[in-house]
Amino acid sequence: MKNKRSFFGILFLLVIGFGGLATKSDWGFFGHRRINRMAVFTLPPDMMPVYKKNIDFLTDHAVDPDKRRYATKHEAVRHYIDIDHWGTAPFDNVPRDWTEMLMKFTDIYISRKPGDTLRIMGDDIVDFGDRDLVLKSSRLLKRTNENPVVDKKDYQQFFRDNILPQYYEDEWVLDCEVVTEFFAKTGLKYNCASAFAKDRFSEYGILPYHLLVMQRRLTKAFEDQDVKKILRLSAEFGHYIGDAHVPLHTTENYNGQMTNQVGIHGFWESRIPELFADENWDYFVGKSTYISDPKEHYWDIILTSHSYLDSVLFIEKNLSETFPEDKQYCYDERLQRTIRTQCKEYAAEYNRRMDGMVEDRMQASILAIGSAWFTAWVDAGQPDLRKMTGFELTEEERKQQKEEELLFQRGEIKGREH
Repeated sequence: MKNKRSFFGILFLLVIGFGGLATKSDWGFFGHRRINRMAVFTLPPDMMPVYKKNIDFLTDHAVDPDKRRYATKHEAVRHYIDIDHWGTAPFDNVPRDWTEMLMKFTDIYISRKPGDTLRIMGDDIVDFGDRDLVLKSSRLLKRTNENPVVDKKDYQQFFRDNILPQYYEDEWVLDCEVVTEFFAKTGLKYNCASAFAKDRFSEYGILPYHLLVMQRRLTKAFEDQDVKKILRLSAEFGHYIGDAHVPLHTTENYNGQMTNQVGIHGFWESRIPELFADENWDYFVGKSTYISDPKEHYWDIILTSHSYLDSVLFIEKNLSETFPEDKQYCYDERLQRTIRTQCKEYAAEYNRRMDGMVEDRMQASILAIGSAWFTAWVDAGQPDLRKMTGFELTEEERKQQKEEELLFQRGEIKGREH
């Protein structure tokens, strides 16, 4: 078993070669670094000229995505998916394809005059079939004598042309003429002064979709033989894959706030590893393998992580109600501060009852990261990495790194904590 969001806030004791990068951030930084570092050793010899040679870069930059959460509001949602917000396992109502998911969970509104806004698209208004979109809103059906059906491919094209390009904009503004002309084909005629769309999905996380984006980007970097991009994308890809292996990165109850278990996030992914990871945990997980269907593979990781969630929560809840209360929390000195944290005996019992879940999920992360890197290299035609020379950051890249570091040090996360 295993899981947890921000992930593997780990290995306080495993910081070989990492220096004292202990910032005010969570201990997860150590875990992500360790996971990336160990993933290098799953790769075949032909990939070592880039990966082994630059193992310190892959280690150090494993935490860049977490730092970026302090610089842009678009970063946080890439680290999790609250899949339980959308129903129950196996979550077949959530399309695995990025565009189909956004189509289904994006609402379209038209304003006919100030104060008069009508919603004309949304998954509770329209049935999304395999081929057609069928209107089911009784309110809208009264507006036509026809049986409104929209060809799914037509709507997909409309969506790609008019809505998808605005994904990173604060507001999704639509052209009234384009909207009314498209829906008039179904017999729905609207008076429109303004039109806009709203995404209802992304705030609950887009992690599995972003993993596929990263897979494609890394493959392209190999095709271009751009060693700087290969290393940067590999380091960041490893971070997101690590997050996907944490059960608490797959739920709205990501820190136990819904079950009176606030703090369980750090307990699972940080406290347990920092106490026990250096005792007898095994980081040698075998050799990377080719991922034949990345979409299915990454969704399987998410769903497997989510399957451990009940155990993560139930075991801790039961333990907190039966373990002596005065032995659950202790005080520890960290970074010249005294913090309240779980006592070692309490953490040991939680770890024992979970039957090695945290270690297992960490091992799975290491192998999954190596396999993702390997798959991108194979899909790019297995370019000769011996021909790829070193690299230097541009002045602009150095400036951006400094700016992100300053924002991180200020500690104002844009978006939620995961």
